[in-house]
Amino acid sequence: MLHRPKLRSALTALALVLGAAFAPGIGVLGSGATEAHAVTKLTHAQATSMFRSSGITWSSSGGCSDRNNPTCTSFEQLNLATAQGAQTLKSATGCALNITGGTETGHASGTYSHWNGYKLDYGKSTCLTNYIHNAFSYVGLRGDGAPQYKSGSGNIYADEGNHWDVLYYNCGGC
Repeated sequence: MLHRPKLRSALTALALVLGAAFAPGIGVLGSGATEAHAVTKLTHAQATSMFRSSGITWSSSGGCSDRNNPTCTSFEQLNLATAQGAQTLKSATGCALNITGGTETGHASGTYSHWNGYKLDYGKSTCLTNYIHNAFSYVGLRGDGAPQYKSGSGNIYADEGNHWDVLYYNCGGC
């Protein structure tokens, strides 16, 4: 019989290997996967339903979900793969996850941005930080100095001090 930590490690490894098959530019998606198009967008209600079913919580400094208010946490227009990536992370880590930033205005712009549905921010916890440090590869500092870690599926986890900023190119092996 497998012990829980060994089973979790095996499931995590499987998720990372499967996720690599769908990483941008490689695997079954081919070289066109890096283009930001043809993604499934969610409503705020669809995303919160997915998060709630996985035991993922969310909060905002303004206690709201208005996409056009930077003090809110909105999931309007979140990519399905991003929401699935959060579910994969929750399942793989077993950690409590609290999303503190979604698709609301106020984050940095760009193709692979919060606004375009590719990023989520998570509140820091010892459990989550230890998992990222132990399971993912350190890949250097981002332009703003944030240390970055890359999962086997190609998603990027940046330590922004008081939270993790996660860029989801794919669902991480969902």
